[in-house]
Amino acid sequence: MTPEDQEERQPLLRPPGVSVPRSRRVFLAAFAAALGPLSFGFALGYSSPAIPSLQRDAPPAPRLDGDAASWFGAIVTLGAAAGGVLGGWLVDRAGRKLSLLLCTMPFVTGFAVITAAQDVWMLLGGRLLTGVACGIASLVAPVYISEISYPAVRGMLGSCVQLMVVTGILLAYMAGWILEWRWLAVLGCVPPSLMLVLMCCMPETPRFLLTQHKRQEAMAALQFLWGSEQGWEEPSVLEEHQGFHLDQLRQPGIYKPFVIGISLMAFQQLSGINAVMFYAETIFEEANFKASLWAGGPFPGS
Repeated sequence: MTPEDQEERQPLLRPPGVSVPRSRRVFLAAFAAALGPLSFGFALGYSSPAIPSLQRDAPPAPRLDGDAASWFGAIVTLGAAAGGVLGGWLVDRAGRKLSLLLCTMPFVTGFAVITAAQDVWMLLGGRLLTGVACGIASLVAPVYISEISYPAVRGMLGSCVQLMVVTGILLAYMAGWILEWRWLAVLGCVPPSLMLVLMCCMPETPRFLLTQHKRQEAMAALQFLWGSEQGWEEPSVLEEHQGFHLDQLRQPGIYKPFVIGISLMAFQQLSGINAVMFYAETIFEEANFKASLWAGGPFPGS
């Protein structure tokens, strides 16, 4: 094994053989960031119980017909596509923390617009805004959590991102049992609002601060998150600014996992799972499951 290979195998922030730092603040910071994926999941699941509720409403409340209902569920994906691009730009320029703070704005604004909606266009506009926030949160939250975590808990905390997404979907379905679409949108404002408050008290990631040549602030953030600077190894600045070149895709160690990862994501999306999440209650009702409890429908006899 060459010295270069040995260097690549070393943990990024902790050399081997050093005792693991312990602090509960890193878990609080990870929870604050994971409220973004929770809001993401809630936005995905919101349309399932909201669409039947909107179709039952009588004027002057906005009412969805078949085409509008389809757009109400799907338009969030257009916002998420734009949010993903915007999040990729923000995460390196504004920082991980500020990007998470900024993504709370379209979450809260989008659900507030839905709550105050007087017509279908306001409903679609609110859904589009929440989609933008979903795209930003889905990209930035995993980066923030991975960079604040010490190696012993990095994998566990990283897995919480997807756990919080499905928890948000489940929360939207369960809340849809008892709440109409307006109050369900009000509930959707709670996780991002809590995230905004908590993230204001959390530090920026040490890695990003180092890329901005703020070593003293990076050490203070590390002290806050880990409780100690022991076991921390400063990453190479050269590695931080190393660019990507297309000719690197010729290397089997790069193109094989790249193709596998892209294929898994494509197969997941092409399976139609998003359509099931967006229109779950409608699908169950049209399949003659009148009491579609697990899709956010009403209780039997209600």
